[in-house]
Formats: sequence, C-alpha cells, structure tokens
Amino acid sequence: QSVWHYQSGDIIYFNENAGKAKTISELMGCEGRAKETYYQAFNLILNEAFYLEKREKRPPSNPINALISFGNSLIYTTILSEIYKTQLNPTISYLHEPRERRFSLCLDLAEIFKPLIVDAVIFRLINNNMIKIDDFEKSLGGCYLNENGRKKFIESFDAKLETTIKHRKLKRKVSYRTILRLECYKLIKHLLNDETYFPFKAWW
Repeated sequence: QSVWHYQSGDIIYFNENAGKAKTISELMGCEGRAKETYYQAFNLILNEAFYLEKREKRPPSNPINALISFGNSLIYTTILSEIYKTQLNPTISYLHEPRERRFSLCLDLAEIFKPLIVDAVIFRLINNNMIKIDDFEKSLGGCYLNENGRKKFIESFDAKLETTIKHRKLKRKVSYRTILRLECYKLIKHLLNDETYFPFKAWW
C-alpha cells in the first residue's frame, strides 16, 4: 500500500510539472516518467510470473510486454475502425505528431482507452489464470503470444468491447465499442465549435 501511495504521488507530481512545462521536450519528459511509474504499478496487481521490470516493445522482451503490445495493437485497430465510421481523418492528430502513413489520431484516442480496456483485459486474463506462460513463444529475438494465447486475448478483448455501462449523459447503457465512437463524435463537435472537447473519464 505504501508503494502504491508513493507511485500515485509520483504521477501527481509529473502531472503538476506538465502544467509548468515550457517546451515540448519537457512535456514529453513528464509524460514518459509518468507512464513508466504507471507500468511499475502493474507489479502490485499481477503475480510474479508476469513481473514487469520495464516497458519494452520493439521487440517485447517478456510475456507481460507481449500482452501489452498485442493489446495495444488491437485497440489501435478498433479505434481506426470507429474513426472510419465518422468524418475524421485518422492521420490528423492533436497529441501525437502527425507523420506520413501513420494513423496518429488512433494513437491519441488510444491513450484514453488503453487503461480502461487493454490493461483491464490483461489483469483479468492473468489474475484469473486464463493465460499462462506456455501461451507465449520466443521468436525474432522477442517474446510473443502463440496462436492459443492470441485466441484467448482476442476473445477476452471482444467481450470487453461488448460490455455495457450506464452512460451518464445519454442515460442509457452503451458498450465500450460505442464509447469509442462517441469519443470521435465529441472531437467533431469540438472542431465545429459546438461543444468543447473533454476526453472520456471513467466515473465508476
């Protein structure tokens, strides 16, 4: 518990300093350190077999990094699918630097939903013993989910997307997948000067 309070304090510290940043590099430094602290908190939730020493993704170095990378790729693809159902251009972003042939808007929106969807799926799979070490394989100098592991993750990920919650503004139940599309519509309203955009924030 004391470790958790320490890490929570770190994130608050980085958040406060982000507001004082005068350059893009200073702001990115705060974001990077906060993200590192966030991932270290995984070790308070997961069992020792999935210990996360540090986030490594090119290539993922161990099972927990493999899960994070695979889950993130799924959320990027899902968000892109929802963006295509709107008038937004997925290559024009507001947080990540736009680059040629990169769907940077997907990266922007994924930052909001990775903790709510991807990380929640990872915690459920591991802590309920639904995924095990033998669901991974070493390949190309990294660690990746094998076919059986990918199947388990995708099934759990899809189930999470179809899970419904009571939307405070709409006053009805909506799925997580619908919430992704609603986030796109919020951006459109902001661009049309109809409504100031505020990123989705869990209220439960």
